Amino acid sequence: MSAPATVVVCTHDRPDYLRTCLDSLGAQSAALPVLVVDSASPPEAATRIAALARAAGARLLRLDRPGLSRARNAALAAVETGWIAFLDDDARAEPGWAVALAEAIATLPDSAAGLGGRILPLWEAPCPDWWPPELVPALTVLEWDRPGRLGDGELPAHVEPYGANMAFRTASLRDLGGFPESLGRVGTRLLSAEEAWVIRRLLRNGHSVHYHPALAVRHSIQAVRLSRDWLLARQYWSGLSEAVMAGSLGEAAAVRRKAFRMAALLALRTPLLAVRRNGVEGMRLRCSLRFAMGYLRGAAGLAWSWYEVGRGCPPAGSGALPARP
Repeated sequence: MSAPATVVVCTHDRPDYLRTCLDSLGAQSAALPVLVVDSASPPEAATRIAALARAAGARLLRLDRPGLSRARNAALAAVETGWIAFLDDDARAEPGWAVALAEAIATLPDSAAGLGGRILPLWEAPCPDWWPPELVPALTVLEWDRPGRLGDGELPAHVEPYGANMAFRTASLRDLGGFPESLGRVGTRLLSAEEAWVIRRLLRNGHSVHYHPALAVRHSIQAVRLSRDWLLARQYWSGLSEAVMAGSLGEAAAVRRKAFRMAALLALRTPLLAVRRNGVEGMRLRCSLRFAMGYLRGAAGLAWSWYEVGRGCPPAGSGALPARP
């Protein structure tokens, strides 16, 4: 019987994390084919990554240009299974993950094209006490423990497949053209929302997207990310990414409306920094302002690109990446 899915691990210059990820896949009670995509790692790391893939019995693709969306699309073009699953290189599949994936695929309705699961934190340092609880998902943490289907009211708004632990029907993802390469991480740039773009396109096309908590991984939360500077930068890029994603989906009117709201938020709430800078409440305020700044930067870049092509709104699937701040 052919395997239901290929597991793809995209990596860039992180062989130590990759080793742990591949070890967790090798320890699964159900074997699935594994494809490692080396996203333009420097020579020394590339040599180690190749050796790790070989030792794990995994197939290896080596790309000359970095970019997470580009790496995922290369994997999408290479797989032959009906489903393609993605794990981040700093994620560890929990025992039973492969069985849960195979069982979920076997029981999903024919309309299903997307699947996600729990992403439990593996803290490399304690989470700071000033970190707003509602922003823990910014670290790619998803602990919701009940199954559901997106859009039918069973799941909270923040629960959907995240890149550290997600799977898609191969044909459906190919029909979209894969992940948008105007979105997604490239090196240390925190641009994101490529997974959200895919999910929204799948839903628009009449597919269903599901969440199964039995499909669980542990995600390493690096100590370097547990700083105020990182969280503020993450919120800025989240705002920018959301604007670019909406623009690439052809939602010009929605981008304009939200840009007005973000401008109003900045005008009304920035003065509060004089009295509220510290603790959870201060960080919550600063993050909301950074998100608004990022969204306005993204919206401004989109408006300029639309002006340049002489249109009032973008064609479907277009989108421009504003200049890096």
